[in-house]
Amino acid sequence: MAITLKDVEYVAELANLELSQKEKFKFQKELDNIIKYIDQLNELNTENVPVTSHVIPLENVFREDRALPSLSQDQALANAPQKKDGFFKVPKVIG
Repeated sequence: MAITLKDVEYVAELANLELSQKEKFKFQKELDNIIKYIDQLNELNTENVPVTSHVIPLENVFREDRALPSLSQDQALANAPQKKDGFFKVPKVIG
């Protein structure tokens, strides 16, 4: 599967990135190389390899949950540059 410039432009649009034509060609080549490498990995025989979610065994290291005192709303908002109705006020980021 070859990556096209149209694919790069689509991903850039999803990520809200503006790319120059030179960058588009660069990323097209890099993404195409990644896909080719994945295709090489798909050629490996993994029939007798057990399914795992991690390469090393993991154990639960979480502590027991305990309710502890926390900051009040006023304390949490004390250094906020902008606040409104008891919440942090931030600029709109979704167009």
